[in-house]
Amino acid sequence: MPGLTLTPSFPSDVPTHPLLVVDYKLLVAGDHAELAKLWNAATHLGFWYLRNHGVEWEADAMFDLGAETLALPLSEKMKYEQGDNGDSFGYKARGTIATDLNGTRDTVEFLNIAQDDALSWPRPTYRTYPPTVNAHMDRVLIPFVRKSMAVNDTLLAIFERLLGLPKGEIAALHATDEPCGSEARVVKTPPNQGSAGIGAHTDFGTLTFLHNRLGGLQVLPPGSQEWQYLKPLPGHAICNVGDALAIFSGGILRSNLHRLMPPPGHQSRYERYSVAFFTRPKNSVVLRPLTEQSRAISEAVAKNPKEEYFSGATAGEWTARRIRKLRLRNRKGPETWYEAKGTEHQGANVGTGTVAAAA
Repeated sequence: MPGLTLTPSFPSDVPTHPLLVVDYKLLVAGDHAELAKLWNAATHLGFWYLRNHGVEWEADAMFDLGAETLALPLSEKMKYEQGDNGDSFGYKARGTIATDLNGTRDTVEFLNIAQDDALSWPRPTYRTYPPTVNAHMDRVLIPFVRKSMAVNDTLLAIFERLLGLPKGEIAALHATDEPCGSEARVVKTPPNQGSAGIGAHTDFGTLTFLHNRLGGLQVLPPGSQEWQYLKPLPGHAICNVGDALAIFSGGILRSNLHRLMPPPGHQSRYERYSVAFFTRPKNSVVLRPLTEQSRAISEAVAKNPKEEYFSGATAGEWTARRIRKLRLRNRKGPETWYEAKGTEHQGANVGTGTVAAAA
């Protein structure tokens, strides 16, 4: 399978950041220690490993779907290109977005498939996709989307309760009765790269459910200026809080800076694939702290009001702006990079990322 067969292990001499391991089955069972562990992870780094989530087969199948689709001729893939208007769904070719304020080109290609398109299949809500996707829609893509939605919805229900919000408050913001930006993604990084695949950023949406086989994902821990790899663990997904959830919670839950670099050590000689599902609110939802519904959120905002929590943007506008400003065809200068920012804290070392690929 892509990114797995005959590849070397993660190097032991590379600095990594430890993540808490959260057991999904224990969360569903209401285990108090596991709930506390999830809360600790989400409020400090905003990243954690998730095991026993039940989406292993579907994620593996998505790796195969991604490899088959991204191996198509470029001319075929470009029929489904995102464009430069801030649309997320479709194909993104290599070298089309900036990875830093200098406008350095990215090194990855990926395909985003809208949750709404999967749920309305065979009728498109947003767009059509390559035939390799359509051929696996019923057996692979739709089950992956539905199971990923269930996992993220479960996590959101837990956060909703721990934040002191009324039951169903966050769920209503992600209901499927209106269009949203939620999507599945398959990413391909070519071998022997020396710079960032995706630059430093916070995720646009609510929750990310990520599956990796090779290293490459790095985080910038709070208060640190040193980027550190997150080591992939077999059978474990990596989850993280996005901007929307950070804003809804008034900053109680952390949307942390991360980036995609080439795999470390000898892993860099291999193509790297990753599979993700991004839960995002309905496009019409205004991103703002839910202060009226939660005393904890109200107090958090009073202590640390942040400008980006009160932009007045809807979830759809927030995502479209960030995507549009990253596209190199829309770049006017370093200011365009800053205009693409989300909730990331100021003063962080988020400049050009380079690595030395293994010889």
